[in-house]
Amino acid sequence: MLLGLLLSAVAWAEVPSSAVAQGAPDEGNMRVEAALLVDASQVKPGDAFRVGVRFKMDPGWHIYWKNPGDAGLSTDVSWDTPGVTVGELRWPFPSTFRTSDGFIVTHGYKEEVLLFAEARASEQASGSLTLSAAVDALVCEVECIPAQMVLTRELPVGAQTVSDAAATASFDASQAKVPRTPEAAGLDVALALDVQSLKTGQPFTGRVTVSARNGQVPPGVETDFFVSERIPGIARMALTHEASGRFGLKGEAAPDVPEKEPRFKGVLRLGTAQAGYQALEVDLPLAAVEGAPVAAPVAKASPAAPVAGAPGSATVAAPVVPASSLSLGLAVLFAFLGGAILNLMPCVFPVLALKAYGFTRLAQEDRGRVGRHALAYTGGIVGSMLVLAVVVLAVRAGGTSVGWGFQFQEPLFVAAVCAVLVAFALNLFGVFHVGLDGTALAGKVDASHGVMRSVGEGVLAVVLATPCSAPLMGTAVGFAFAAGPATVLVIFTALGLGLALPFCVLVMVPGLSRRLPKPGAWMERAKQLLGFALLGTAVWLVWVVGGLAGVDGMARLLAFLVAVALGAWLYGLAQAAEGRRRWVNVALALAVLAGTGGMALRFDASAATARVSTVSAQPWDEAAVTAALQAGQPVFIDFTADWCLTCKFNERTVLSREDVRATFARHNVAFFVADWTRRDARISAQLAAHGRAGVPMYLVINPSAPDRPEVLPELLTADLVVQAVERASGLRADAT
Repeated sequence: MLLGLLLSAVAWAEVPSSAVAQGAPDEGNMRVEAALLVDASQVKPGDAFRVGVRFKMDPGWHIYWKNPGDAGLSTDVSWDTPGVTVGELRWPFPSTFRTSDGFIVTHGYKEEVLLFAEARASEQASGSLTLSAAVDALVCEVECIPAQMVLTRELPVGAQTVSDAAATASFDASQAKVPRTPEAAGLDVALALDVQSLKTGQPFTGRVTVSARNGQVPPGVETDFFVSERIPGIARMALTHEASGRFGLKGEAAPDVPEKEPRFKGVLRLGTAQAGYQALEVDLPLAAVEGAPVAAPVAKASPAAPVAGAPGSATVAAPVVPASSLSLGLAVLFAFLGGAILNLMPCVFPVLALKAYGFTRLAQEDRGRVGRHALAYTGGIVGSMLVLAVVVLAVRAGGTSVGWGFQFQEPLFVAAVCAVLVAFALNLFGVFHVGLDGTALAGKVDASHGVMRSVGEGVLAVVLATPCSAPLMGTAVGFAFAAGPATVLVIFTALGLGLALPFCVLVMVPGLSRRLPKPGAWMERAKQLLGFALLGTAVWLVWVVGGLAGVDGMARLLAFLVAVALGAWLYGLAQAAEGRRRWVNVALALAVLAGTGGMALRFDASAATARVSTVSAQPWDEAAVTAALQAGQPVFIDFTADWCLTCKFNERTVLSREDVRATFARHNVAFFVADWTRRDARISAQLAAHGRAGVPMYLVINPSAPDRPEVLPELLTADLVVQAVERASGLRADAT
């Protein structure tokens, strides 16, 4: 062992400085060090060798396996090796980490680990080969810190391949920990399920048997002997040890039917530290996953997946009608009222403020022209709603579950909305104008608020409204998503009419119009001020992209927004120019936007930061919810998303209040956050089960009645949450 440690130290010391980097800065300390290792000091053209990245973490810190578990991000190594073909990354058997409460289980590596791959030099290789690795790792203790490192080194090409003894020892030690196929280990692994096929969202059981061909199966296993890979179509899967070579299988199918039949994939470690380990890479066929019929929410429900609106459910402060029992007429009414209330949501405020500038101009015009603007604005809203409804139907027809605000789970869509907001703001600042009449300020105002401008602002109102879920709207949209295409179109039309209502009333009712201030010089300053409101919304959208695509995604979006600003400026110059110069500036503006957009808008979903936004909360997991309820704890689940301003408003003004947190602590509430920032089929299924199509949604579950959750309204108050928690704890008389 001492010799191995010495060889390891020598291998580390001889790595060139360009192949060593540190990352994850924390209070002046770097929590991880990475080095690019090669097991040869010289390679012959066409020969094979091993290349890998060796991580050294500070005590207490760890990085993640290819399936990080309930939280974290998989460690990623991207190779750039001209003249060298690099195979798949080899992963030693991972350690399992648990939070102190046991609710979050993750898989990864602590202290040191070498992740490596088999490589082969090209037959035409000569001189030297440049080996580069871009490393992206999440380094965690209690908090998590991302680490991005680039490692580079040269490998000489010669007549013979010369092995590096010290590095080879490190690779061999890591290779011994990599799970082998059962065939290579002289073992047979068989899987038998207790069902013929799997049902979406339903549990299943079975047995796994390991038998020896030419030897004896290592007796016994230790804790955390099995780690499952990420398997499309499977929500969770675990093994329990029954006897030597025999294991019980328990799992649950995901809510959606996968494209391909899932396989039982994972790593299984047999034996003990004292007797020796034998790690296997298991890959066996499971069974086809079939869609389970959707039952009305009055059937039996597991504690982890409670059903709203079941008979005898607790009374809530605001009525929540299960989608299955909602009539079409009531759903249309809810949609119309919910759309009207959307005007009060922070998502829509910048657009309404922008329209307020136009109200003072419209009020002075003849009623016919005012009516045309109102109809144009309404048409823009309703038309956009119908387009969104058609998109929802098309995506749903493709077998994908979607919900209200689903488009904000795509970084490219958020970037497009952000660019529109910046362009609108620059238009208000006078950088360019919309329309052909630009001879005077009044002409610019009229042109930028023409009929087509009102249509465009209606479209923007819909785009910005979809991240919010107003009271009553969530139930109506949930009803629509569970119904047929005609109902979806009717519900979305009612939503659009409700959203357009306040503007139409304000400009069409004479009494209200006379109360508006007279136009004057103040309007130009007010217009410019409103531009900053749009930029404030753009800041929020940049933050949303950070949650979807990480800090690198935010930087890319900001670079694109600079290009949008430059393009708008060039377009403004073109409007002031004449002849050939005008078209040159227009061409430059388009070239800047196209070129920068193509380079900058390449978002990496794997860079998204996994986090829980609400204080003292744990990531939502059905198994953890079940465990908390079985332990007698009331459960509060916050279904949220970074792009949902209503969610953030509730978190900042209610859920983070001291009196609410004290109530949670006093009643030992298990607090979970279901983060829907990125698409998650499990969360979509939970929303649909409670008649909702979007976030926010709040569930409060009494451990004595886990099948009767209380669904709180979209807009929370501290008293509402406190009273619901007390009911779930059995301390209030109105709990029945």
